[in-house]
Amino acid sequence: MTDALATSGQYETEIDADLKHFLYRQMARIRAVEEGIIEHYSEQEMRCPVHLSVGQEAAGGPGACAALKRTDYVFSGHRSHGHYLAKGGDLKAMMAEIYGKATGCAGGKGGSMHLIDLEVGFLGAAPIVGSTIPIGAGTAFASKMRGENRVTMIFLGEGATEAGAFYETVNFAALKNLPLVFLVENNFFSVYSPMDARQKGEDRIVDIARAHGIKAYRGDGNEVEDVYRLSKQAVDRARAGAGPTLLELITYRWREHCGPNYDNDIGYRTEVEFQLWKTRCPLEAYARRLVEEGIATRERLDTMLVAEREDVCAAIAFAKSSPWPSADSAFMNIESPPQLASQ
Repeated sequence: MTDALATSGQYETEIDADLKHFLYRQMARIRAVEEGIIEHYSEQEMRCPVHLSVGQEAAGGPGACAALKRTDYVFSGHRSHGHYLAKGGDLKAMMAEIYGKATGCAGGKGGSMHLIDLEVGFLGAAPIVGSTIPIGAGTAFASKMRGENRVTMIFLGEGATEAGAFYETVNFAALKNLPLVFLVENNFFSVYSPMDARQKGEDRIVDIARAHGIKAYRGDGNEVEDVYRLSKQAVDRARAGAGPTLLELITYRWREHCGPNYDNDIGYRTEVEFQLWKTRCPLEAYARRLVEEGIATRERLDTMLVAEREDVCAAIAFAKSSPWPSADSAFMNIESPPQLASQ
């Protein structure tokens, strides 16, 4: 499934045992966090919508962000938990944000779709589809103008490639040769609309990028090492001044578009299709691979997963015990301070 050029010898990237363990643990962390949200969501204490990426853990951050430096920048959209965590975002601050608490990463005012952690270069997520795409290009343009050795990565779903901002940004990125990586997670559905009801042609997304003069590749979004290799190639190209790259990663979400439940009964996808993709669970598939390669034992991998679940329990406890935002905070950070506005 991965583009032949992207996996030819000149682009091979060595993945040692430490990195393999790290990639597994990152996926286990994302899965544990989202399972924790699923378990507690019915308590009605998380009062914001949640868009989960269960089933998309390999495409949704670990492999891609492992190719970045801490000083690089990441933007995301509404399904952003995995991207935030993979970039190193603070788990307790994320969970507190979902609970609407003052200790949240956005002060409890944004919720699940407005995660941010400036300390690790996660510059933000937003629920408006496609809205962070041009902002990410602006960040990459600023880095280039300042002579900074930074790369910006923008995570988006395949539905966002239908927004006008995507076309404009791809064109601008190519024109200005920006240090930018577009990472498209193609899970086939924009809410409940399948790809064939929205886009014509199997290669449409990569073709759009290539038509604008951008290198573009398609990869298996459920194979975390493939995602890492493709991302490393794209990031290295951007950092070397070779311009932007688009990666389309094929994957599949297990849960409903928005919320903690399954929704196959609605009829927009079949149970057979869902079960087929579930057999390709990226976390379990990678666990089997590491055991077969002698990189890790099943016991060690299970211990990692248990440790991540314990961290999630601690983060949820922290969120529940945290204070609510003060009434005064509703009027904070909505305009520039007077001394800056007057300059």
